[in-house]
Amino acid sequence: MAGSAESEEGDIGFQIAPMVDVVFVLMLFFMASAGAQVVEKELAMNLPSGVGKPSDVPVTPIIVDISGEGAVTVNDQAYGNPDDKELQGLRDFFKQAITQFGDKDPVVVRPAPETTHGRVMDVLNAAAAAHVRNLTFSG
Repeated sequence: MAGSAESEEGDIGFQIAPMVDVVFVLMLFFMASAGAQVVEKELAMNLPSGVGKPSDVPVTPIIVDISGEGAVTVNDQAYGNPDDKELQGLRDFFKQAITQFGDKDPVVVRPAPETTHGRVMDVLNAAAAAHVRNLTFSG
């Protein structure tokens, strides 16, 4: 019994092994985080200024409306019926407009909310066939 009382009252002292484990874990953490640093680099970029040269030729948008039924109109003039997938009249109009006015005028496609994606693709294919470069969408 005397031996058991001695072990209960005896001072264990400072334990160094758990402290060494903590130091190793901290060292591993800092080594791993130092390797994951991202090196920042500068990108050479020319941003447009707010002041531009006035254009000699005014830009007039070409507005292409697509109804929910598939009818295609350009500036309120009908081009192609809903069954016409090729839209040859629209292609000819785009080619004539590019030849006459150049490719600076933007083409704005405005499909109705219920227009099918296939009909929008028909219009985009007609624009691509006529080599339209400046095309955008509007809601």
